[in-house]
Amino acid sequence: MRQFKKQARVILIDDNYDHLAGVRELLSMERSFDVVAATTSANQGINLVKKHKPDVVLMDMNMPEMNGLQAIQEIEELGLDTKILALSAYDDADLIFRAMKLGAKGYVLKTMAAPQLIGAIEEVANGKVYMPPILTARFFDYFQKSFKEEKIAQQKAQDSNYLSDLTPREEEVLDLLTQGITYKGVAQQLFISETTVKTHVNNIFQKLQVSDRTQAVLYAINNGFLNRKKLKKMMNKE
Repeated sequence: MRQFKKQARVILIDDNYDHLAGVRELLSMERSFDVVAATTSANQGINLVKKHKPDVVLMDMNMPEMNGLQAIQEIEELGLDTKILALSAYDDADLIFRAMKLGAKGYVLKTMAAPQLIGAIEEVANGKVYMPPILTARFFDYFQKSFKEEKIAQQKAQDSNYLSDLTPREEEVLDLLTQGITYKGVAQQLFISETTVKTHVNNIFQKLQVSDRTQAVLYAINNGFLNRKKLKKMMNKE
C-alpha cells in the first residue's frame, strides 16, 4: 500500500475511552501517523480540528452530546483539507449513507482488525475513499434505493404543481392577481371584459384545485410562480 507522502496528522474522536486509547496506542507504533490529539468529546474534537488542522479525523458516530453526523457537518463547514473517516460499531446502511453524503471519505467498524484500520486511515490520508468490502454492497444498494426514491419524490412534486396546466392568458391573470389587482383592474390591463376575467379566474381555480382568490395567490407563491414569471421576463428581454 502506498504510504502517505509525509506523516499523516490524525485526530481521534471516540466517546469509548478504552477503544480510543487502544487506537491511539496502535497508531503511535506506526511511522506514517502522528496522533496530534484525541478526545472523547465531539465538541472538543471540533475545537481541536480548528487548532491543529489535521490530515485525518477518525470520527465516532455514536457520541453523547453531539452525534457523529453533526460533527462531520461542522468539520466540513470549516473548509479545511481534513479528511474524515467515520467510525462505528454499527453496519447500518442508512448511517453509512448519511455519513458519506455529509462528507466522510470512508466508514470503518470498531470490530475491524488493526491492519485493516491502519490501511483505511492510510487510504483516506492519500485522498482515496475507503469502505470495507463487507459494507460496500450494502451501501450501494441503499444508495441506489435512496436515489430512486428521491427521483420519484421529485417527479411527484412536479406532477402536483398544477401551474404548468395554466394557459399563457391564465398566467397573465394570475400574475396580476398576485399583485393585488381587482378583477376590474385586470380587465383594463389586459383589454378584456370583466366577465372574461372571471371565466379565466374560475378556470385557474379548477386547475389549481383551490376555491378562492386568496388560496390561488398562496398556491402560486408557494410553488414558485413569481420566480417563473421573472425568469420568463428575463429571457424575453434577451
